[in-house]
Parts: sequence; structure tokens; C-alpha cells
Amino acid sequence: MADVDAASALLDQVNEARANATPLKIQGGNSKAFLGREVAGEVLDTRAHRGIVRYEPTELVVTARAGTPLSELLAALDAAGQMLPCEPPAFGEGATVGGMIATGLSGPRRPWSGSVRDFVLGTRVITGLGQHLRFGGEVMKNVAGYDLSRLMAGSYGCLGVLTEVSLKVLPKPRQCLSIRLDMECALALTKLAEWGQQPLPISAACHDGQSLYLRLEGGEGSVTAAHQRLGGEPLDSGFWRDLNEQRLGFFNEGLPLWRLSLPNNLGPLDLPGEQLIDWAGAQRWLKSDAAHIHILAQELGGHATCFSHGASSSPFQPLAWTLLRYHRQLKAQLDPQGLFNPGRMYAEF
Repeated sequence: MADVDAASALLDQVNEARANATPLKIQGGNSKAFLGREVAGEVLDTRAHRGIVRYEPTELVVTARAGTPLSELLAALDAAGQMLPCEPPAFGEGATVGGMIATGLSGPRRPWSGSVRDFVLGTRVITGLGQHLRFGGEVMKNVAGYDLSRLMAGSYGCLGVLTEVSLKVLPKPRQCLSIRLDMECALALTKLAEWGQQPLPISAACHDGQSLYLRLEGGEGSVTAAHQRLGGEPLDSGFWRDLNEQRLGFFNEGLPLWRLSLPNNLGPLDLPGEQLIDWAGAQRWLKSDAAHIHILAQELGGHATCFSHGASSSPFQPLAWTLLRYHRQLKAQLDPQGLFNPGRMYAEF
């Protein structure tokens, strides 16, 4: 499909919704609709507003409209030997750039490269006041006050309609090698903590209860030297794509799937269900029908999100009163009528 600037049509729909006090359900490819709470409202489809606006590989910056297919953006970067280091998952062929920002999800490289939020340089957003505003820019810089561009990452469309985003990109590594080591969980987590203090080119680390899976990336010499030191059997690099897109056998349907974001130094945990360890221990996938997952995650110093639609009435970690107050105040400033994705994250807004 051709590139299309449909920002004026999106703005018109928002202003009509403002006039009629009509809630809006913002969506793109709908590949991540299973995340969060159900939203009732008139559909605002961003997919007509698509295309890469600017891409200058020598400056490591790309600007794309929100409805641009994520696959199209990644293909353009790949053709130039570059990438989004945060490895955002698609969860479907129709995934868009806007959905990537709205959910703020990152892949296996996250602990070593940064999250989606860390690569957002600037955005254009339609607010609940009917204004199409630009925040940030196309360079890395310090920001005084609210860094609204980065606040859009992980906001699930509750703060405004994202129309455009500028992202920092990086060159792809010259060499990539994935390996599997047979190692029990406790030893694997101990080794990962030890290796994390050494100059090893690790860019992904996962443990499935029986084996430790590692990805080594960098210069040919450093990758080869690390493999010689660590040993292990070569592994098809497609493993990491399957992990990121939840295509491994662990993710087959069954008990509700939870994502626990925890301190990476906790070691093995006796969790109420089957678990898969990612991000060298900082992210734990848990299949469980236990009712106290949020409380458990909080006690461990982290938070939990339910990835099975409808399995929990409160899929995101409940907010402390102070945080809830900040959320409400920010929502009131940007969307005073509460039109954008009402109740998607929390029932309170």
C-alpha cells in the first residue's frame, strides 16, 4: 500500500468524538488486543495513516507514521543493515508501529540494549483537547518536565492518539551465534550474574528449566572467543524469534499466562506454576491459575501482567495510591473527557 498522511482525518474523528462525548477505541492491526481490559467505544483505526516519513541511515534515526506495519519498518531497517535493538514483538502479521509504542513491549535483547521507551526520540500526538502536537524531536537530549514522547510508550493509547514517532536505530551486529548449555536453573542464574560483570557479548539469556540458552553478538573475534570459553551446542537463531513471538511449546494454550518483571538477582523461585526464565532472570513467564500473582510479584519487588485475555479482571499490577493519583492527573491534562481507550489499563480511567 502507498504511504498516506491521514492525520487530518484522525483529528476530525477525535474532534467529532469530543463534541459528542463518544469514547474511542484506538486500534491498528489489533495484534495486541488481548492485552489489557476490554474497551467499549467507537473504533479509531490508525492503519490508514501509514508510511516511513524520514529515514536517514547515516544519522541512525527513522520517523514513521503510527499505522505503518511493523514488518515494513523492520524490513527497511534490515535492508540498510540496521535494527531496532529492543526487538519489539509483533504477535501477528498486522502489527503496527503505533501498537509497538502503545504496548511498549521489548524482546530478548532488552536488558542489554534498552526498552522501546529508550529509543523514542519524538512523537506527534492528538490530545483530548483536539490538538495535534509534536513532542521531542529527532536527537537524543535531556528534557525538562514531562518527557511526553516516552510516556506514550506503554500507555496503551490512554493518553492520546499517536500519529508519528521518531526512533533511534542501531547497526546490526556483525556476528551472531546462539548456543545451548545443559545447566540446572540455580547454576545458570549464578553464572549469568557472574558473566554479567565480564566483557562477554551476551545479548539474550533464557532458561526453560533444563537448559540455558544464550545469544552472542558483536565482532567475529569476540563472539568466537566467548563461544570457546563458554562451550555449548550451536542453536538455530530462530529460537529467539519464537521466544519473542510466544511460539515456543511453553506458550501453548492452557493455564493463564503471566509476565513477571522482577529483580534479576532473585535466583530460582518456587512459583505456583510452570515458568520460563528470560532476560537473565529479570523476566519470568508463568503459567498459573493462582489468584494472588499480583501480590506475589509485589512481595518479590516487581510487578505482574496477565497475557491471557479475560483471565484476570485486573490484568496490570494494581497501582499504589500515589501512583494512581499521578496517572489520573496526567490523564486529566491530556484527555480531560476520558475519551481515549477508557478502562484499557485500569477501571479508574
